[in-house]
Amino acid sequence: MGERRFGPGRPMGRLDKLEVMQRLEAGQSWDEVSVAVGIRHQTINKIRREHGGMRPRWTTRSPKQLSFAEREEISRMLACACSIREIARTLGRAPSTISREVNRNHGREDYRARRAERATCERARRRKPTVFDTSPRLAAWVEAKLELEWSPEQISAVLAVEFVGDAEMSVSHETIYQALFVQSKGGLRKELAACLRSQRTVRRPHGTGNRARQGGIANKVMIADRPAEVDDRAVPGHWEGDLIIGKDGRSQIATLVERSTRFVMLVKVDNKNAVHVADQLAAHMLSLPAQLARSLTWDQGIELAAHQRFRMATNIDVYFCDPHSPWQRGTNENTNGLLRQYFPKSTDLSMHDQDHLDFIAARLNGRPRKTLAWMTPSHKINELLH
Repeated sequence: MGERRFGPGRPMGRLDKLEVMQRLEAGQSWDEVSVAVGIRHQTINKIRREHGGMRPRWTTRSPKQLSFAEREEISRMLACACSIREIARTLGRAPSTISREVNRNHGREDYRARRAERATCERARRRKPTVFDTSPRLAAWVEAKLELEWSPEQISAVLAVEFVGDAEMSVSHETIYQALFVQSKGGLRKELAACLRSQRTVRRPHGTGNRARQGGIANKVMIADRPAEVDDRAVPGHWEGDLIIGKDGRSQIATLVERSTRFVMLVKVDNKNAVHVADQLAAHMLSLPAQLARSLTWDQGIELAAHQRFRMATNIDVYFCDPHSPWQRGTNENTNGLLRQYFPKSTDLSMHDQDHLDFIAARLNGRPRKTLAWMTPSHKINELLH
């Protein structure tokens, strides 16, 4: 970690927290953010949870509100026994504005600029009533649908159809997410977040996260240029790949699935360095017969930025999915879900050596699969080899 910038005498301010969230949205790892900002991983996680995984959107002070400099001028002029109207003319404000400011902050005799400024900031930070606080009827309806495992987007859309013209029964899906995840914007029971399909504890807004990383892969061949034979699964040897990530994003395992047989290979990778990942994948793919090594489809992860190195070593074509389109590697996504039985997200994946990964892959390849007419992936791939 870099030199600490914060401590008891230097707490993190709004701009500091905003910098942390901006760096995370730009695709930086927790290690990179920790070094750049000078904070620990625990602090990064605390900031993410405090703001529900979303970039803080603090409002700036309106020009209509009094500034600290104006409050200091009010304090000085009151000490000189100036009238409210004199102060108003000097500051270019309405007399009523100055009168309310003085009266709400202990009157002419006890008005203090710093104390008035602090009180204003406290009022601004105080949690404001949300749409769910002001409409128990709406909150009850939304909570009932969340318990049925409806998504916030489904809830918002159905509300607009079922309650046409009823302004009270209207809410955006983003407001529902914020009520579940952002501490300062509650109004719904927090435990309902577990009813969401992702079961995340923080929000991951669409259109962020890996946006900055996608441009880091040179000379990509997109999935639209992949041969048509890959789609119908009739020809074996076409693979889908990805990384599954461990606790705090600090460990990973590469997963490879053959599309026609659902045969799985797991690859130990020590880090996300593109050259390291390409070399480890190549070593495993080179163990396959040529008829089972035709192409590899990957997502937009920058860990395969060295795809040309991989292709040179294996003569296997590499294709990249469109951004935010995991269904284009549906077989791999489904397999990764099955693998979470053995590799939960909250665990350190670096503890598993290659022998253990091979053991888990064999367990998965030995399961009968409905899509294979209850044959196992191992049986199916052996048929192709004989």
